[in-house]
This record gives sequence, structure tokens and C-alpha cells, in this order.
Amino acid sequence: QVQLVESGGGLVQAGGSLRLSCAASGRTFSIYAMGWFRQAPGKEREFVAAIIWSRGSIYYADSVKGRFTISRDTAKNTVYLQMNSLKPEDTAVYYCATNPGSGSYYARSAYHYWGQGTQVTVSS
Repeated sequence: QVQLVESGGGLVQAGGSLRLSCAASGRTFSIYAMGWFRQAPGKEREFVAAIIWSRGSIYYADSVKGRFTISRDTAKNTVYLQMNSLKPEDTAVYYCATNPGSGSYYARSAYHYWGQGTQVTVSS
């Protein structure tokens, strides 16, 4: 199994920035990609960004392109999500998850292990 622990969420004003971290432990050799998803109250969990662990290829949802940056530190088994120019509609619980290399990087169903989530609240 893989254990994931997110951190870095909080309350920020619109236009501000936050950096989320997700540290992986356990069977990390099984990780092919890692992704960030978010879920706002009353809404489905949606894809935000993903990164291929070995080669660093990156994928973003259209709603965050140009504002969010995903990166990873393979030595620390940690993935980051730098969020700039935050908007109130970015308010959600943010989750990181692992993808073993099967299925679409954009699909929630392709991810096997999930963190507990971290709350991001953007005030207007």
C-alpha cells in the first residue's frame, strides 16, 4: 500500500497563493503518476493536475492552467501544487492520489490510493 499525507491548505484572499504538499510512503515504487483532485461542497471530485513520476510529464485541468503548477521531488517522494492567483471558485478540499499507470490521468477511477485531503478556502 501507499500512504499519502497532504499539507499546506488554509484560508487565503482572492489573488493570493498557497502551496500544497503530498508526501508518499510505503510501496512508492508502484507509483507511476501522482495527481491532485479537488471537491467543493455539493460537487463531484474533479481533476486538477497530474505528473508522471519518472519523466515529469504534466497535465492540467483547463480551469487551473496558467495559475497552478504541479511538481515533484523524487528523493522526498513528495508532490507539490503551487496555486497562484487563487479565486473563490478554487475553494475545495484538495486530495492527492497515486496512479499505477493504467487509465486516464484525468479520471478519478484511475487513481488507487488517496490522501485525507486538505481544505483550501479562498475569500472574495
